[in-house]
Parts: sequence; structure tokens; C-alpha cells
Amino acid sequence: MATQLQQARAGRITDEIKFVAQQENVDSSLLLSEVAAGRVVIPANKLHLKANLRPVGIGRILSVKVNANIGTSPVSSSVKEEIEKLAIALEVGTDAIMDLSTGGDLDAIRRQLISACPVAFGTVPVYQVVADRSVEDVNAKTILDCITKQAQQGVDFFTIHAGVLKEYLPLVKSRVAGIVSRGGALIAKWMVHHNKQNPFYEMFDDLCDIMAEYDVCFSLGDGLRPGAIADATDQAQLAELRTLGELVQRAREKGCQVMVEGPGHIPFNQIQYNMEIQNKLCDGAPFYVLGPIVTDIAPGFDHITSAIGGTAAAFYGASFLCYVTPREHLGLPTADDVRAGVVAAKIAGHAADIARGLKGASERDRKLSIARNKLDWQQHIAQSLDPKTAARMHDEACEKAGVKNVDIDYCTMCGKDWCSARINREIANSI
Repeated sequence: MATQLQQARAGRITDEIKFVAQQENVDSSLLLSEVAAGRVVIPANKLHLKANLRPVGIGRILSVKVNANIGTSPVSSSVKEEIEKLAIALEVGTDAIMDLSTGGDLDAIRRQLISACPVAFGTVPVYQVVADRSVEDVNAKTILDCITKQAQQGVDFFTIHAGVLKEYLPLVKSRVAGIVSRGGALIAKWMVHHNKQNPFYEMFDDLCDIMAEYDVCFSLGDGLRPGAIADATDQAQLAELRTLGELVQRAREKGCQVMVEGPGHIPFNQIQYNMEIQNKLCDGAPFYVLGPIVTDIAPGFDHITSAIGGTAAAFYGASFLCYVTPREHLGLPTADDVRAGVVAAKIAGHAADIARGLKGASERDRKLSIARNKLDWQQHIAQSLDPKTAARMHDEACEKAGVKNVDIDYCTMCGKDWCSARINREIANSI
């Protein structure tokens, strides 16, 4: 069966396009044309579709989407904990999950996570390629075998760092933070050792053939993304981006869906340029950004720095936000960190949807505001991004005030006499 891109080019409105169009309240014919042009992707491995996948569309005519990273490491975490993180990410509305596991039985971990994951599921195959061997021992066969195996497990999108070329490595020598991408650093190490070109770039057509067979979407990784504000929008980053633009065209020619990953650490005033230059160089391919993180000095609060950058990025051109948790730069996220990270990214994406006038984007805000003004706590909480957290905080306030009924016409912030909502009613009734 052809890929979503190939079917759209042939004018066929697939069941996945119909589903996404209905979910997003857009015309299916318009969505068809955007998928055919490569400006929208629907990461949907044919095997995951047959199991439990609920398709999602990523592109500028649609609402901004959010991804949550989870995964084991050689030193901490467990499959049980990652399943819990997955459940929490789904509870607060993540649109995609990436398994970044580097420890344990990676095939078994991936199998369990995919079976419990009804949203788009991504991986970084190079992690498994080097999991059981030294970087220097990687060859074409190990890469292709890993890509094939993960595609057969139902992975919907792969981060492929094919744009980190050998000739770009000298450009990072003057950086403050060097190469912060794990995938980019591993491939750079391989190229330096062998004095050869990036194998993912060299065998890109072979990768396309495998990915087209299962309709796995490319997420072209930004292995040279800036990991410090001082390195933002430098020559290394832009050189790789130009190569990613070339690879976008090559992937599309092979019938593969493709999106492009972006930075990273960027000062706020450079975000618009970064979004616009990506759109130009990559011919409108959906842009998937990590944050961006707008300052380096907030360890423990980088879900906030990334939400600030993510709102701007999504307003100026990004379609897909990778969450950043409070524990970024400090350790693997806990389940609570996953919740905070997804909610922060959802806030950023939703704020951008409102700002760019997306149809229906502010309707939920209106419903919540009406409920808030009526002191309708159940509806107020139900319309929130994280009802569990909102309900907990409200229950705590009720307990402190000695009020137990959530339906009671009582303001947990102001009490009775100081509540502006109550005063507004009195004014409305007297004019």
C-alpha cells in the first residue's frame, strides 16, 4: 500500500485524512492538498494503524501538536515507570510519544510502550544502533537492520541525523556547548574515527525505501542544534539546516513523509528568523522544535523557558513542540515532571493557536471563562488543561475554608464579600 504522501498525490482521501480533518474541523480536500504538498504529515506506521493508533496531523493549517519524551537509561528508570509516564502524558493530552530508551531490553521496552500508545510513536534509531557495540563498530548493515526492525514494530516516525556532515564539524569548534545532540555527537564521533561521511546521509535512499514500505515519517534531526544561547543561529546550525532542506526533497521524491527538527537554545529575538528560514529552506515541511529554550539560567524551570520560546515558535511557524520538563539538564524526568512538561508545552501551543486565529481555538477558553464567572467549579475544572491538578488545588482551598461541596456557590479565592464575580451579579441585577 502506498504512503499517505503518495496516496494524497494521487488524489485519494484516506481514512486517516478523514479522521484528522474531522478532529481538526478542517475540510478534507484542503487537508488532502496540504498532505500532498508535504506541508502536513500524518505519522502513521501501517502496522501501528492496524493495532491501536489514533492518527494525528502535523502542519500549519492544524492545531499545534506536542510530543513527550520518555525512556529508560542504563543507570536509572524501569519499564514500569516509563509506562506510568506514558499514561500521564496521554492523560494531559500529548499528541505523540518518543521512546529515547538507552538501557535494558530495547526491543521489549519498545514493544510494551507501543502496545500501550494510541498516539504517534517515535524513536531515535541510532541509540539502539550503538547500544550493544562501540560507535566505531557501526556499519551500514547494523543501521539498516535496526531501522527495519523498529519499523516492523510499528514506530511512526524516526529521528534521523542525516544532516550532520563531516565538513561541518570544524564549525562547532568555537561553540560554547559543542554538539549537544546525543545522536549528532555519536555520528560525529563515528565520522572522526573513520574519516568518512555521515553514513545516514550516504545511505539516505536506502533508508527511504524501508520507511516508505511501512510509511514511517522522517523527523530529520538537528544534530548541530545550539545547546546554549551563545551558539544560537550559528554557521554550523544553518549549514545543517540547508542540508536538511535537500533531504526533505529527496525523501518526498521517494514517497516519504518528512518533518524537520529545530533548535534548541535560542534567544527570543531570534525565534522568528529561525522559523522563517526553516520554512524557506525546507519548502514548508512541518517544523518540530525542542522548546526553544530562551535562556540558559533556569535549571529546574526549563519547562517555563521552553513554553515562552514554544509560544513564539508556534506563532511564527513551528507545527510541533517537543516538551521540556523541569528536570531538563538535571536528570531523567519523573512522572510529575512529565505532567508539568506536557502541560507547559500544551499551554504554549494553545496560546499560539489563539494568537494566529485558528478556527475554534479560543472556544474552550470562552467556556472556562463563563464557568469561572458563574463560580461553576465543576465546569471550570473540566475545561482546564490538567483537571486533576486543578481539582486538587481547588479541593485544598475548599478544605482550608471549611467548604466541602464543589458545587457550592463559593469563591475559594475571595470568600463571599470580596468576590468580583458575586459583585458583578449584583451590578447586573441592578442596571
